[in-house]
Amino acid sequence: MNDSSTFIPAKQSVLIIDDEPDICELIEFQLQKEGFETSSLSNPLEAIGYARDLQPDLIILDVMMPELDGLHLCSMFKVDSQLKDVPILFLTARSDADERIKGFERGADDYLTKPFDNRELVARSKAILSRTLKKKLTLAGKLRGGGIILDPESHEVFIEDKLVDLTHTEFRLLHLMMERIGRVQSRENLLVNVWNYDTDIETRTVDNHVGRLRGKLGEKGDMIKTVRGVGYKLIVE
Repeated sequence: MNDSSTFIPAKQSVLIIDDEPDICELIEFQLQKEGFETSSLSNPLEAIGYARDLQPDLIILDVMMPELDGLHLCSMFKVDSQLKDVPILFLTARSDADERIKGFERGADDYLTKPFDNRELVARSKAILSRTLKKKLTLAGKLRGGGIILDPESHEVFIEDKLVDLTHTEFRLLHLMMERIGRVQSRENLLVNVWNYDTDIETRTVDNHVGRLRGKLGEKGDMIKTVRGVGYKLIVE
């Protein structure tokens, strides 16, 4: 990932529902290039059963389809116990505000107007999945990024399912950085929030602990970047 705000785990699945097979094929091609698993469906009448079996992470749904339009299908997804939490990106040939409002009222997460730019399609898909992931992790009480999993409740940190032995201070330091991925944390700010010290305490304390934390994180330690003259920030690759 290039930006912490668009962190997407590998191989998330996307279901495309559009009565035009060519559109489905195009979207699948673009998303597969970005590492997504994709499936597509041209018959909206089969969508509920198919989606239940697939359990996708995102549904890209055309609005204007014969027999069962996307608005009604979205409403059906949102009352289904297995699919109600799956985010939905609407595709529509209509760009008027009333059309978009109808979609949002039915539970859509975002809208994209046909013809669409492929880069925008990918960007909007990633943004929706990023928001959904952060919400899930918040509800689960865990923080994740770049292969690191931090559990505040159990006070444990895992890298690729291996427990990392951190001191209480190192854990608090990593916890703060993972809550603020991509944002620079000054040494003074870290002293106040991690050590509860006043800002006149020696800032070398921060540097020493960051160095030890980097060592314990192994290759992942390189994600803690030094911002010269300021402090540190965690950048998730």
